[in-house]
Order: sequence, then structure tokens, then C-alpha cells
Amino acid sequence: MSGITKGERIDARSIVGRTVVGKSGKKIGIVSDLMYEVRTGELVYLLIKSPTSYASSFQFEKDENGNYEIPYSAVISIGDFVVVSEEDII
Repeated sequence: MSGITKGERIDARSIVGRTVVGKSGKKIGIVSDLMYEVRTGELVYLLIKSPTSYASSFQFEKDENGNYEIPYSAVISIGDFVVVSEEDII
């Protein structure tokens, strides 16, 4: 898969299972699921499982299953990894 950037359409299922890293290159976790706005279909959060110790340095909201929620607005690009801006998830 080539890199996807903001504004491009993607198949949301292709994101599940990808590793999430920060701009710094540090691993945050694995995408376990997605939360979206039902009315518009807009992605709101990536749900993260298997968080790393680096991920625990952030104050993430958690869903009812304990998965970390990363705002989709923090996603910079999607390719082999999902790259997020650490500044946008604090």
C-alpha cells in the first residue's frame, strides 16, 4: 500500500492490525478497531491495543474495553505504519 495522506479515501478495514508510530518513530501500539461518526461516516478515533511503554506516557482516553483512543485528526499518514503526531494526541 502506498502512503495515504489527509483527505484521501481509504478502506478503514485496511488500517486494523497496522502498527502505530509517532513522528519520532517510536512505536505506540497496534490498531485494533476504529470509531466513527455514524451519521457522516467520519473516522473519529483509532483504538489501540498492545500499547507500548511509550504510549503510557500520554494521557489517552480509553474505551470500555481498555483500548487507547487516538484522535484520527492526529494521523499524519498511513502506509506500512500509521504515523501520528504526538503533539496532536496529548
